[in-house]
Order: sequence, then C-alpha cells, then structure tokens
Amino acid sequence: MEIIQTVFIILVALIHLYILYLEMALWTTKKGINTFGLKSKEFAEETKIMAANQGLYNGFLALGLLWFLITNNFDGIQFLLICVFIAGLYGAYSTKIIKIFYIQSIPAIIALLLTLLF
Repeated sequence: MEIIQTVFIILVALIHLYILYLEMALWTTKKGINTFGLKSKEFAEETKIMAANQGLYNGFLALGLLWFLITNNFDGIQFLLICVFIAGLYGAYSTKIIKIFYIQSIPAIIALLLTLLF
C-alpha cells in the first residue's frame, strides 16, 4: 500500500475519532456548542444523548477504517470511505454548514481516489 494512501485513511479515521470526542464528551461545553452551532446550552443538554449516539457511530467508522487498514481489506476501506463521503455531503446539506463537507467529505474522497489509483 502506498504511504500517501495510508496517511489519508488514517487522517479520515482520526477526524472521526475527534468527532466522536466532540459529540460524546464536549457536546454541552462551549467548544461543542460553538463547533456544532447549537442554539443554546439548554438545547445541547436536551440533545446530548442523541449526540453521543452520533459520536459512537463516528467511532465505529474510524475503528472500521483502522481495522480494514490493518487487515489490508481494500473493499472494506473503500466502502467506509464512501459512507464517510456521503455522510459529509448529507451533513453539510442538512445543516447548511458547508464546513462539514470540507472536514469530512474532502479527505474521504481523496483517500478513496488514492485507493482506486494505486
């Protein structure tokens, strides 16, 4: 496997581990509220269980990418990168926060293209 492929796959996994941390641990803090553009601290408190669930799924994506990387399973890696790309598209569209597209979808599509090219 090319080093650049591995770097981008790990980058996508690290991004999702960070999202897990934001959604599961920092959702109701100033950092979480500002990062996700939440309406208020009260709203963050009301939705923290939902956010933790989202965080867990982001963790599963990250761990899946790392597992497939360790086991050299390109089909699994490509599938999860497509999932991440689509999730970023939908997240940016549904929330009207374009930053989600740049942070989530762009690294995923670069990693996917690298796995297809090499």
